[in-house]
Amino acid sequence: MGHPLGRRAPLAALLTILLLAGSLLLAPGPGSAAARASHAAPAADGSYRNPLAPNLPGGRTIDSCADPTVLHGQRPGDRYWYLYCTTDPLNDHDVDDQGELRFHPLPMSRSRDLVTWTYVGDALPQPPDWAADGAGIWAPDVVYSATTDLYYLTFVVTDTDDSLRGADACASTGDSALGIAVSDSPTGPWQVADQPLVGPRPDPDTDCAFFWTYDPDVLGDTVRGTSTLYYGSYYGGIQATRVLFDDQGARTVGEPTQITIGNRYEGANVVRRGDWYWLFASATNCCNGPLTSYGVFAGRSRSPLGPFRDRDGQSLLAGRVGGTPVLLPNGNRWVGTGHNSVFTDAAGRWWTMYHAVDSHDPYFATDPGFTRRLPLLDPLDWVAGWPTVRAGSGASDRRMPAPATRPGRPSGYHPHPVAPLPLGRELPKFSDDFEHGLDAAWSWTGGPPPVGTYGVEDGEFRFDTQAGDIARTPNNAAVLSRDAPRGDYVVQTRVRLNVPPEGCCHNYVQAALVVHDGRDRFVKLAHVSIWETRQTEFAKEIAGAPEGLPVYGNGVVGPPGDTTTLRIVVDERPGADHFTAYTRQDRRSWVRGGTWTHRNLGEHARIGLVAMGGEGYTARFLDMRVWRTGR
Repeated sequence: MGHPLGRRAPLAALLTILLLAGSLLLAPGPGSAAARASHAAPAADGSYRNPLAPNLPGGRTIDSCADPTVLHGQRPGDRYWYLYCTTDPLNDHDVDDQGELRFHPLPMSRSRDLVTWTYVGDALPQPPDWAADGAGIWAPDVVYSATTDLYYLTFVVTDTDDSLRGADACASTGDSALGIAVSDSPTGPWQVADQPLVGPRPDPDTDCAFFWTYDPDVLGDTVRGTSTLYYGSYYGGIQATRVLFDDQGARTVGEPTQITIGNRYEGANVVRRGDWYWLFASATNCCNGPLTSYGVFAGRSRSPLGPFRDRDGQSLLAGRVGGTPVLLPNGNRWVGTGHNSVFTDAAGRWWTMYHAVDSHDPYFATDPGFTRRLPLLDPLDWVAGWPTVRAGSGASDRRMPAPATRPGRPSGYHPHPVAPLPLGRELPKFSDDFEHGLDAAWSWTGGPPPVGTYGVEDGEFRFDTQAGDIARTPNNAAVLSRDAPRGDYVVQTRVRLNVPPEGCCHNYVQAALVVHDGRDRFVKLAHVSIWETRQTEFAKEIAGAPEGLPVYGNGVVGPPGDTTTLRIVVDERPGADHFTAYTRQDRRSWVRGGTWTHRNLGEHARIGLVAMGGEGYTARFLDMRVWRTGR
């Protein structure tokens, strides 16, 4: 799933790229870009390379598997793993006679080793009777009940028939719901219940609008007669409720409990490890081509119903929303690393399957702008008690040791935790503590703001928020900036922004640290207000993208505080420099965020400060400090 950070994208727009269509199978020839990218076949030494690529007839492959969920066969003697994907075309050449992409309703594959997969069909060739015409079928989850000896498939229907809600219901699109289907086998055939498991949920504060009832996840692989169901997305947040299983399907019991604040998370996957329940959830836009910074965050709780808190104890229900990063883009070709499924291999090591976007080849060839999401596999390590992919290194793009397929024969993978960032010597020429006013190195991009809306006061730089912005157009906010140093460096500011810590809505008021070369090319790290949340946004803008394709992408890092420290680490590299975000809430732990690459800043880069997004608030920057990196 996914949507632009903080903006409730119209569901109809999402459906235009995910319409349910026929299920005929066409696959790319060996010269296609997707086929060339397939490296998953295991080597003789028991290794693999991302992306995974389930096999199709004729030696061809599935090259898009969004929202993947993984389940091991739960009956004795079933040695297969099963992979389920959201509705999408299977590859670039999966087209009908008119050249239009075909959409497969929940493709299924199976594997003996978690690496070599074989397509076995589509789970739902026909949508439920209560689905509206053209509704999307998304985000499958499958569990087995030892009580009924049946498998249960839950899934999203993005738009339900208006008759489901009665004659007096408003005519609406976007009234999403969850379906339930039952089978004797993990690969079907699936018998779909004639009513939703969770029906459309009206927003009581908005006429004819519905919360996003997306992304089901049932706690456990094998359940008994009951378990916990998680569902929801940005609009309305993630919910948890008790669910009961029987021979015909399942039903929810009691009122749901909200476990995340709205407008931050989706794609829940909850597992139990030790005495804790671990919530993995994804944030920001899933499908923004090469500018996708989707990623996975975690919280934990003693109860499956929460409250879930991050490493520093910040609640995922707080306005300054918590969440510890698990998987974010790391600067290699993989971006949009999210909507994951977490499991253990035969030897008990933790792994995660997730989708990602190849930034070098992000779109379906027949439909530029339609983001293709490939399935990736990587080990999940527990560093200082918290989950992180490859011990903090993120998505792999090299050959990796494969998971264990038999007990007692562990994978050859060994974690190497990422070392803390060392700071080198400070660079006073590029720093300012604001103790004696603004030094002469500062200047305004876009002209100075009105007199009286900024100035140095008591050793701080006061900057009243402007009505404009620097993203996309009209690029009408003023930025205070100065030359950046050459080579590798770290730039940091501490800022206080007087937006209330809780409550809606102060959209999109923000105080930011930027590295820019003209306002159409930048990276930005900001404390920003988004609907009912306060987040730290790490964004990138480029210039010169083809018409209709994105120029702006955004991810998130750690929660802001009364004082938020914003840090960008600049790693100069041939072709494209790397920019990595760090944030700190008050004096708590540093949170390392994702990495953007940027080709167009280079020797003309400037470092700066901006306060914008709406008038009536004030940012106070305590300093600007710059160091060499210590590595």
